[in-house]
Amino acid sequence: MTPSPAPRFAFGPRNYRLMWIGLAVLAAGFITMMFGDRENYGEDFVGITLGPLLLIAGFLVEFAAIMVRDKSLAQTIETPADTANATVVAGAPTAAAPTTAPAYKRPY
Repeated sequence: MTPSPAPRFAFGPRNYRLMWIGLAVLAAGFITMMFGDRENYGEDFVGITLGPLLLIAGFLVEFAAIMVRDKSLAQTIETPADTANATVVAGAPTAAAPTTAPAYKRPY
């Protein structure tokens, strides 16, 4: 029995760092809106303008953390079965079609 490959996660270290930064910016936005100027009950520049801008920035960072591809996870995977079924013929392409039948067939 061949050993199974190591599990590959969708997120890398860069994605998790961006997520933590986004959560910190979101928390700063909510705290800014909550603890603005106490005399104006949050109705000043900090509570009305800066807090929502921090929230928008935090959500954009979270979106980027999900969508950005980490370069440490980008790799090409070549299975041994692909190289075992390849035959070299003079003047023909280097990779031939596999000789085994597919494991699943459509019901008709």
